[in-house]
Amino acid sequence: MIKITVKVFAQLREQLGVDELFLELNEPVRLSAVISTLQKQHPNSSVLQQANLMAAVNQTMVQEDCELHADDEIALFPPVTGG
Repeated sequence: MIKITVKVFAQLREQLGVDELFLELNEPVRLSAVISTLQKQHPNSSVLQQANLMAAVNQTMVQEDCELHADDEIALFPPVTGG
């Protein structure tokens, strides 16, 4: 088991009602598994269901196939648009 901290931002934080979550998962684990777990725990979150959800691990932008390790910190946030 590894412990993962998940920080959520913007609209995702508003939908979940928290700014930080803690998960314990079996190794090996990929970011896609964390997102899938959160989607099951929070099926009403439209942001978690988006295919273009953005993520960083230990403050570095990553893809969903990123392998996670004990004590990693994940940040999840919706895509940003500008004008």
